Order: sequence, then structure tokens, then C-alpha cells
Amino acid sequence: MNSTTTAPTALLEAEDVSARLLDSAAQLSYDPMEEVAWDEDLDPSLYGLNPEWSTLYGTDMWNEMTEDQRILLTRHEVCSIMSTGIWFEMILQQMVLRDQYCKDSSDSDFQFALTEIADECRHSIMFARACTKMGIKAYLPRKISRELGRGFKAIASAEAAYGGILVAEEVLDVMQRDWMRGENVLPLVRTTSKIHVVEESRHMTFARAQMRERIEGKSAGRRKASALVVAIAARIIVSNMVNKAVYVAAGLDADRAMKEAKNNAHHHMMMRTSSEHLMAFLHDCGLVTKPAEVIYKRLHML
Repeated sequence: MNSTTTAPTALLEAEDVSARLLDSAAQLSYDPMEEVAWDEDLDPSLYGLNPEWSTLYGTDMWNEMTEDQRILLTRHEVCSIMSTGIWFEMILQQMVLRDQYCKDSSDSDFQFALTEIADECRHSIMFARACTKMGIKAYLPRKISRELGRGFKAIASAEAAYGGILVAEEVLDVMQRDWMRGENVLPLVRTTSKIHVVEESRHMTFARAQMRERIEGKSAGRRKASALVVAIAARIIVSNMVNKAVYVAAGLDADRAMKEAKNNAHHHMMMRTSSEHLMAFLHDCGLVTKPAEVIYKRLHML
């Protein structure tokens, strides 16, 4: 019997998906150095992200802020999110490269994995340059998160690794789809968001296919363990997206700002919106267990 007929369905589907993604990458990819108008002056009246995505939007503090403070805050917030993106993209690259180590280079999975790594390198440089253009230094994750990230990239594998990757990509994707359409958002942010959305859509498709392949036929115990690892990864990623220092940079009382952001019902709703497709997919894979659900609810992703 031909070996292809006995191969697991998810494995065949993943290979087919990767082949299509390679074709897509060949037809539609961007060079940020050419596509972004790096030399254009920044309009002082434009936000760094849609105000509705600010962690303080809708709070008493937001209502008390001047327009200049709101603009400055959103620029620091977007740079904090971009910095977190760079951090996790470096984790992602190492996990994907380790996953493909010494695998068959003729496989579409192998070739698209390297294509994704190349994309992520360009994205990280693009985000770094965008922050520099806005005159804002990188916001680093908390020390404990950096160490947890170091451990995650060293030991996470299979569906747990790709699940962590998907969490970071999906949440940012929904935000950036709004930013790229925001007429009151800096063109710099709109263009970099568009590039990231287009190319990350392929990465998310690849991650989903890899997760389905790796989880197929696995035990309930394996699913429970992976579900918890992915949820913990989500906790580390989401909790580091907006650094406390952004409030200081905007001239705000950082402790009060953190408290109002933590209790901001509007932002909680926006987070649930950005997580809808991700949560549906994780449910479909059997990767939303009771312990994982507790974590997601605390993050307002459910």
C-alpha cells in the first residue's frame, strides 16, 4: 500500500497547507525598508494606535488627560506592544528553528518554517525602526517574564510551542487590523501594521496546521498539559504588552494609571474581542481545560 494513504490526515493537511503558504509568500511579501515611508515627518496630531485600544480609554483618567497626553500615551503603548512583539518573535524563531532541526529540507513544512523565520527577522527590525522613528526606546518585559520566556523557548515543543506562537500572533492581529484602518493613526503604524497582518496571516495558518498535526491522537493527559502550558504562555505575553513605564512617559501617575487600566471594562471587552477566534480554535483542539480557562478569564480573553 502506498505510504501516503496511511499517513495521518493532519500530517497530509499540514504539508498541503505549507505548500500553499509558500506559493502565497512568493506572490505577496513586503520589504519594510522599501514599503514604509521612513523619512516622512510624524504628524503631531495623530495617535500611535486607535484610542479605543488604549489601556486607559474610557476611564476617568483618560477623560482628565489632555489631547497631547493621549497622543503621547498611545505612541508609547504601541511601542511597548511592538517591543513585546520583538521579544516574542525572537522566542518564536528559536522554537521554530529547533523544531525543524535536521528535518527533511525537501518538505514544504521545512521550507515554510524557514520562510516564517525570515519574515519574523524583517518584522523585528521593522518594529525596532518604527519605535526609533517615534523617538521611543524599547520597553523590555519584566525580568521574571524574560527568564520564563527563556525557559519556554528552550523546552516547549509540538502543539505547546505552536500554541504559544499562535496566542501572540492572533491577539496582535486583531489589534493591528484596526490600527491599519485608523484614519487618526500615524501612517508609520498603519503601514507597519498592514505588512505584519498580511504576512502573519500565513504564520497563523501554519501554526494551526502544525497544532492539529501534533495533537491528533494524543492522550487526554497530553492535551491537559499542553493546554496549561499554552495558557501560561498567554499570561506571560499579554501581561507584558503594555509596560508600566508608558504612563510615566505620558506624565501620568503610574500607580493610578495601572489601577484604572486593570479595572477598565472597555479594555477587557477589547481583549475578549481580539481573542475570539483564538479561543474558538483552542476549544476545537481540546486545549481549553478548566485550569486554562481560569487563566484566560483573568486575562479577559474569555
